[in-house]
Amino acid sequence: MDLTAAVDVIRAPLGEILPRVSAALSGAIAHRAVAELSGNCPHSPFKTHGDPPGDPGTAITTAEMAALVPMARAEGTWQGRAWLAGAEVPALAVYSDATARGALLVLVRTEETPVPAGALAAARALWDLVTAHRDRMAAEAVPGALGQSRAAAAARATAIAELVDAHGAALSALLGVLRGRDLDDRTARARAVDLAVGALAELRARTDRDQALVEEPAGDAFARLAESLRPELRGLSVRLDLGPPGTEEGADRLLAADVANTARAVVRAVVHAMLNEQGPGQDGAPRPVRRVHIGWKVGEGELRATVRDDGPGVLRRTALDARRVGERLAVLGGRLDVDAVPEWGTTVTATVPLGPPQPAREDPLDVLGARELEVLEQLARGRRNRQIAQELHISESTVKFHVANILEKLGVTSRGEAAALAHTWGATGS
Repeated sequence: MDLTAAVDVIRAPLGEILPRVSAALSGAIAHRAVAELSGNCPHSPFKTHGDPPGDPGTAITTAEMAALVPMARAEGTWQGRAWLAGAEVPALAVYSDATARGALLVLVRTEETPVPAGALAAARALWDLVTAHRDRMAAEAVPGALGQSRAAAAARATAIAELVDAHGAALSALLGVLRGRDLDDRTARARAVDLAVGALAELRARTDRDQALVEEPAGDAFARLAESLRPELRGLSVRLDLGPPGTEEGADRLLAADVANTARAVVRAVVHAMLNEQGPGQDGAPRPVRRVHIGWKVGEGELRATVRDDGPGVLRRTALDARRVGERLAVLGGRLDVDAVPEWGTTVTATVPLGPPQPAREDPLDVLGARELEVLEQLARGRRNRQIAQELHISESTVKFHVANILEKLGVTSRGEAAALAHTWGATGS
């Protein structure tokens, strides 16, 4: 493997990185499938590529991958026979500690002969490079990748929830049947119960592992932010005051990886902008930033990050837009507030929703015409047909005609239901 192959891998779109890693290693290490388990890919920490071993319809599982982590982590690589996708096969496991959470790459080999040391070193170097590259992309929260991550995370969360519900219900029902008194074969029943209990435990363990890879407590996320800022401020006459989330501020609340990465990237960008956008005070003398305070608070549905300095108060939204702060937040449905007061400093507040943005609801009143909307507005104010007719200068029979059409178009059966929709969707003029 040469550097050209490595460049081809890291230039690939996120979804193509694993296939290109497989292609780059295929010349030196013959294999028929590859899988990864990594903590720096928030929307898909477990991926596979190629032909899985074992019987048709089987697949490599996260439990099988997790069992290889301790062996590979000890020396960086491990090779031997491993249980993957329901079969014992020759495999090579490569572990990267280029990130705090680590990343495991497993190749299902086509031969038993040991992989030469040179090929092992090349595989580990490539995997370290890929792991560090993706971690940098996640840490910087690039809007394009962030949008893909959030969309995939939403779909993935739904799929996981459905999977857990379906398997949990099926296995619980199985346990209920097998524990019934009408079964006489105690040995068979005990074995079936053990198998079902083990399957339930594995399902829960898989959910816990998945959660550990894609979420982190808010307190830990803030600590990682502080660690990244301290070296950047070293040597500057700037005091960094930290307000980490305590118990009341949601320190133990789990944050999705894209939320935590975005919050950290936004705060770093704001701090850099504050240090660069310095200006003179009222006396014309330079007024440098001497103190920066950073605080996080996690509410029911959002993370609020506040950055405040004691500088000249000249920071403008355009300086933050140049650093893509607003763009990063917009991808997650977040918002940015800038309050700059001359001589008193600047306060920047970034708010990030904890969940995927809710799809916009379709306005049910769009089916109504202009005159029908006028009639609905009067109806929502509690006016009767005669009053509506007088107000709109039309006949009472015309009002009745419009009311009937309104009820039919809105799919309601009473004036009260129509009025409730009008109030909900702002057709009352107030």
